[in-house]
Amino acid sequence: MSDSHTSVIQINVSTDENKVPTSIRWSASDAGIANAEAKAFALSVWNGDEALSIDLWDKDMTVDEMKIFVCQSMMTLADALERSTQDERASGAIRGFTTELAERIGVGPKSN
Repeated sequence: MSDSHTSVIQINVSTDENKVPTSIRWSASDAGIANAEAKAFALSVWNGDEALSIDLWDKDMTVDEMKIFVCQSMMTLADALERSTQDERASGAIRGFTTELAERIGVGPKSN
């Protein structure tokens, strides 16, 4: 018989009268994170057939912050793909595209 452990990840979103997020806070029991502030989150789950997602950001998040968040999230997805499949070619392609995208939208390092 194996010991079972349940981790709890909680996301709390406060909204204004128009249901626009004004505050996002999150906790993760195993990471020792309690009620930490976030400006945005992107949650994706796979049900065996398709990816389902929830994307929220607070009303104070700037356009540049969103661009940075998206590019950083894409890099994180490339890391997850490589860890789970060992497919360096595919993960490298995602990283290359993301680096180029970040440069084009003004949030990445400039090439000389």
